[in-house]
Amino acid sequence: MSWHSTWAFILIPILLIIVGYKFWRRREGIATLRFSSLKYIRSVSPGLRARLSELPLILKVIALIFVIIALARPQQSDTKIKKNVEGIDIVIALDISDSMLIEDMKPVNRLEASKKTIAEFIKARNSDRIGLVVFSGEAYTRVPLTLDYPLLQSNLAEVKTTRNIKMGTAIGVALANAVGRLKESTARSRIIIFMTDGENNSGTIDPETALEIAKGYGMKIYSIGMGVDGQAQLPVYVTDPRGQTIKTYRPMHSQVNEALLTKFADATGGKFWRATSGQGLDSVFHEIDQLEKTKIAVDKFTKYSEHYQKYLLWGILFYLAGLILGSTWLRRVP
Repeated sequence: MSWHSTWAFILIPILLIIVGYKFWRRREGIATLRFSSLKYIRSVSPGLRARLSELPLILKVIALIFVIIALARPQQSDTKIKKNVEGIDIVIALDISDSMLIEDMKPVNRLEASKKTIAEFIKARNSDRIGLVVFSGEAYTRVPLTLDYPLLQSNLAEVKTTRNIKMGTAIGVALANAVGRLKESTARSRIIIFMTDGENNSGTIDPETALEIAKGYGMKIYSIGMGVDGQAQLPVYVTDPRGQTIKTYRPMHSQVNEALLTKFADATGGKFWRATSGQGLDSVFHEIDQLEKTKIAVDKFTKYSEHYQKYLLWGILFYLAGLILGSTWLRRVP
């Protein structure tokens, strides 16, 4: 309940002051008689009419209070909010080749740092469809475009390097797979976040060809080069004769094709970043989150319904009751 004209409530104390003054003046004007003793007068109880003599005035005062409340115009508001959401479709292409196990990014390695940051990115979105493509020497869609974020998070948590697909880094195939997931999209913005720590050395589709397809569909690519270039130590797990797993390391050369990833971004209106730490990767995704904001238009409609009528009706009824009683049964005779 709200009040359109709250200024009207100031009339209530003014009314009470006037009534109080009227009672005070009435007492001042009452005639008096002197008696030697009030003993017998006090033993006489006043009748019902005498006890209710002020009732007509009280009823009229209550009536005026109700009229003042009606004058303040009590209203009930009914607000409806209509949201027009123009979502963004995003496909994340994540490299899961063996080199992503290199332990140069916290909390564990390149792959776990990527999964952690992607999970936080998903939490920050609320109306965008997101899909996940993973790749090494081949690529496959782990999760198609979806608004089912719990499903997406659970699948992301299970991502790991695997020997079940061809080894290597098929950048062209991965990009083409991501484009295939977005080509039927009707979203106002279609984004590919491409994450790799290597160079294209596998696959049947050339990266340049995949890039041309992405450009043809008007997709934007944000590319991220993972880890530090140069010699690195790749963890290798072997089982000893006693059945225990032993972690060892073997040397490996890691090199990101920055020129290719930069070309992906520049040709599609996106951006290229180099992330060499977990914190740096977090900053990259924070910037992407700021660059790609979902457009939400909010239309707010408020309908007010008036409720002064019932207060005005009560005011009329109380005033008529006071007027009738004051003119009949409780009439005051001078």
